[in-house]
Amino acid sequence: MDQRSLARGIARVTTASSFGFALVQLDVTIVNVALPRIASDLHTGVAGLQWVVDAYALAFAVFLLSLGYLGDRVGARKVFIGGMLLFALSSVLCGCAANAVMLIAGRALQGLGAAAMLPCSLALLSHATAHEHALRARAVGWWTAAGSISIAAGPIVGGLLMSMTTWRSIFFVNVPVCAVGIWLALRVPEAELKPRQGRFDLRGQLLAILALTGLTTAVIELHPLGWTHPLVLACIATVLIATPLFLLAESRSTAPMLPLRFFKAPGFSIAVIYGVVVNMTYYGIVFLLSLYLQRVHGYSALRTGLAYLPLTATFFGVNIFSGWLVGRTGARLPMVLGALIDGAGFALFLLLGATSPYLLMLPAFALLPAGMGLGVPAMTTTVLSAVEKHAAGTASGVLNAARQAAGAVGVALFGALAGDRNDLVVGGLHRSALISVVLLLVAAMLAFIYISPSHKTASHSSDRQRSL
Repeated sequence: MDQRSLARGIARVTTASSFGFALVQLDVTIVNVALPRIASDLHTGVAGLQWVVDAYALAFAVFLLSLGYLGDRVGARKVFIGGMLLFALSSVLCGCAANAVMLIAGRALQGLGAAAMLPCSLALLSHATAHEHALRARAVGWWTAAGSISIAAGPIVGGLLMSMTTWRSIFFVNVPVCAVGIWLALRVPEAELKPRQGRFDLRGQLLAILALTGLTTAVIELHPLGWTHPLVLACIATVLIATPLFLLAESRSTAPMLPLRFFKAPGFSIAVIYGVVVNMTYYGIVFLLSLYLQRVHGYSALRTGLAYLPLTATFFGVNIFSGWLVGRTGARLPMVLGALIDGAGFALFLLLGATSPYLLMLPAFALLPAGMGLGVPAMTTTVLSAVEKHAAGTASGVLNAARQAAGAVGVALFGALAGDRNDLVVGGLHRSALISVVLLLVAAMLAFIYISPSHKTASHSSDRQRSL
């Protein structure tokens, strides 16, 4: 194949995979500006709103591992398209929800569809660029840019839609978008399949569901119910029992959904920890900022969405630059700089008070996407470079399952710090910002110590992985 045909093929795959990732990420944050109106219409409190957000993130996290693995075995494109179909149908269910329970159920099904799309989009991308480290880094930069812009644009799009119609429109709009995504996916080649070894890891999946569900439920219900409530104690016990059983099951399985050998690969574990910190802090703070702008400052949904516009403007260019930088210098420099810049942005939220002007938020809104935009493409490239090509979907599932679980915990934890009363939101925002700064400093330190400074090392890590 000549270079022009190769470039066209990679561009087609990058477009399709980026489109799927953008759709997945859009629904992570688009719902945030609608929360007060959803609470009013469906008669639910902060705990119910947390579940509207976390049902999506939790289902997303729980099934990423299995569906990434399934994509490696039966075909990433098939699973990607199936996930997009489910996403469209569940969006209709959300839009028609008559009560909070129905909406939460629809959000969980959306998360399941997203879990099918995300790892398989990266598997298609990794397969198309498997032998070119610098090219893969640039493609991942575009892929990450699409998702990052969607995260930041979610509140803006949600605010615009709600200014013209009801909160239900933020779900109905997904249907035509999914139709375009399916059309794009049908035009890309299938990724390489993983050799079939052993049965599907049902035991591992069930134990992962128990552990992740127990963890998130405990964090969400801890504040309203307290440590001694039977539900909280039962959830904590579930986590403590299911987690070691899951690790034991994976170590003995011939075809584990979470191959523990991945964590022996250079940089893999650090990249996963880095992703956990980034998602936990960002998802949690965006949830709180929506409450801060609407409950403390009295912003409308549209004005809240527009307030996030500076986030969107920065993400795109920095993600593309990060992909280029990773190709030239390796992943360590952008990961370290990204965490430090992100931490500086969170530190600025400590200056906000109940009467602070919006202009005081702008420096933080510039630093957050700059830091994430530098670090996330480097983190993703590190993970893909650490495993063999046909395991890209599984590796992506591991990374993004950890990230989505962390995002769910971030919303639950930061939401608990704020509570139900408007006068507690500012204090919760300050405590959450301080926690975020500490975690990001730790992430920067780990990346500096353990991520190789040379991109050449990363590009050959898959060869080392085969020998493990």
